[in-house]
Amino acid sequence: MTISTELDSVILTGKPRADVDHVMVELDHLRRQTERLALINKLHVRLGAVLDMAGMIETYSVWLMPHVEHELIGYSNTIRNKKHLFCSGHGPLRRHLIAFAEQLMSDKNHDAAVSEDGHYAHKWLLETIDNAGLLLVLKGGQAMDASEIAWVNESLLVLGESLRRALDYEELFKSARQDVLTGLANRRVFDEQIKIKIDSARRSGRPLTIASMDLDRFKQINDNLGHQRGDQVLQQVAQMMAEAIRSTDLLVRMGGDEFLLVMDDTDQQSARILAERICLAIDELNVWADSESKLGISIGLAQWQKNEELDAWMERVDDILYHAKATGRSRVSLSD
Repeated sequence: MTISTELDSVILTGKPRADVDHVMVELDHLRRQTERLALINKLHVRLGAVLDMAGMIETYSVWLMPHVEHELIGYSNTIRNKKHLFCSGHGPLRRHLIAFAEQLMSDKNHDAAVSEDGHYAHKWLLETIDNAGLLLVLKGGQAMDASEIAWVNESLLVLGESLRRALDYEELFKSARQDVLTGLANRRVFDEQIKIKIDSARRSGRPLTIASMDLDRFKQINDNLGHQRGDQVLQQVAQMMAEAIRSTDLLVRMGGDEFLLVMDDTDQQSARILAERICLAIDELNVWADSESKLGISIGLAQWQKNEELDAWMERVDDILYHAKATGRSRVSLSD
């Protein structure tokens, strides 16, 4: 710059050139800060449109990717027993990253770590008034630099509050679909799922069997031992049943001491094996209302017949359960 231009600068601005440079630096900093705030606000808007935790972690990963290239985002909340991992990898790499991330999440050491194949992990604690969780970011090739760490730090408040909202929503949603006493699915879940299962069986031609179950002599337990003991028995029975069935089966407490079990891809004879195992397990609980009244369970089984309406199917299995009760209790009855 010539002397004349320097003089022109001083004349036009009324300030020395050093002050002008300082103003320009401040303006550039303000511009960059405004852009970052706009991007953080965009994250806030995107997360605001998502209700579930899994969707929020995926949304956050997509938002973060242009600023911090990564291969996995993980969130773990031990207080609420919730965890979700979103990984962009596939095949063996995906399995390796998930295993590495789960190992780090269970480790109380919150420092950065690196895997054998060079994936760097960075961990942050997310804390709000009633929630504490851990965010983990896996990056391949090299550790995150200061700028990338700053991006995550700036986004944590938005992400943390959104995840707290998601956890509250999921717990509320779960409570509306869960039997309070036993933790099993409730009648609402049955009403939602049973038609879907019938449609699937109709399309695939695979068998679908339902078991209607009613505890024997449960009234005597309530009358003789009290309702608190009755509640404990229901919880024991529910836990035993839940442990006995497959993850694909639908076990529902319909109310009182009545339960329904819907078994996909299971014919009546196969369902009988499980039903008889449940009868034996109930007997082995060894619960007595008095010297003559021992807890048992009666089970009616009915396989869905092609083009059978739901109401007709339910009436049929109810009649079969009644037959089991009428012919001696603590037994399994099947349709003809």
